[in-house]
Amino acid sequence: MSEKEKLLKIQDLSVEYDTEISTVYAVNGLDMELGYGETLGLVGETGAGKTSTALSIIQLLPEGIGFVTSGSIQLDGVDMLNTPEETIRKMRGSTVSMIFQDPMSALNPVMTVGAQIMEVLKIHHPEQSRAQLEARVDEMMELVGIPAKRKTEYPHQFSGGMKQRIVIAVALACEPKLILADEPTTALDVTIQAQMLGLINDLQKRLNTAMILITHDLGVVAQTCEKVMVMYAGEAIEYGTAEDIFETDQRHPYTQGLFNAIPKLNEECDRLEAIEGMMADPTQKPKGCRFADRCKYATAECRAQQPMRQVGPTHYIRCRLFDPMQSAR
Repeated sequence: MSEKEKLLKIQDLSVEYDTEISTVYAVNGLDMELGYGETLGLVGETGAGKTSTALSIIQLLPEGIGFVTSGSIQLDGVDMLNTPEETIRKMRGSTVSMIFQDPMSALNPVMTVGAQIMEVLKIHHPEQSRAQLEARVDEMMELVGIPAKRKTEYPHQFSGGMKQRIVIAVALACEPKLILADEPTTALDVTIQAQMLGLINDLQKRLNTAMILITHDLGVVAQTCEKVMVMYAGEAIEYGTAEDIFETDQRHPYTQGLFNAIPKLNEECDRLEAIEGMMADPTQKPKGCRFADRCKYATAECRAQQPMRQVGPTHYIRCRLFDPMQSAR
């Protein structure tokens, strides 16, 4: 991918949370690239660093606690880590938007939903008249499948699925180049989840918007994403196209564990296969493979630093099992 085709480029990103009790190493040396209009699925269990990565991109880490300690983030040609806050504020909503996991906490309970969509439009399009802004609010409401006449209602008057639609409308109102979708369907039932994914996909194609989809659900990733990054304990441990991840026998042991935990419709089993043990302590920063304590293939070599290894044209795995020297033995 040429430099001109890259919307997002992250290099060696590290994020820490400094609390009175300890320092949490949330993201460690992350590299990522995303082109215009592409969709990347960010997969991993709770605490893997997925949301911290997204908050770093949009520069919304908790003030006074969360810090980017190293690396760089280039978004649409802008250095997000060395740009004035005023410029970053102008980019939020217009260049990059975030769909938060919980729509009830993302929406203001004392403002009508129409006013919340209007607020974004006013900030980024101050030159437009009131009538133009109202027309755009109506358009966005209808676009996400909610009658425009309901724009004068408050969040508590909508169901969970409809609140999530409103959050999507707010995020897409100014047609951003990148959407950060933080588990947008986790709290929804299966039917509404399918509708939300279809809606996001349709809007993304219509507006040529890139998206990073944060999720635990590999099924959602398979339906939605062109590229996949698997994170574990703050590190990217596997990266590739959807075909690289889903249609191969070459997987990181952790990724394989995630696939083994998926119920199979054509097989009967009494109990799903689980990954033994707990995620590595995020307050510790070991040099070697962070999955080693839970991995049945772990050896003393795994305690040394493990780089990403290329196992295919677009497929990378952070595991010594895929070292060319290891394979030659």
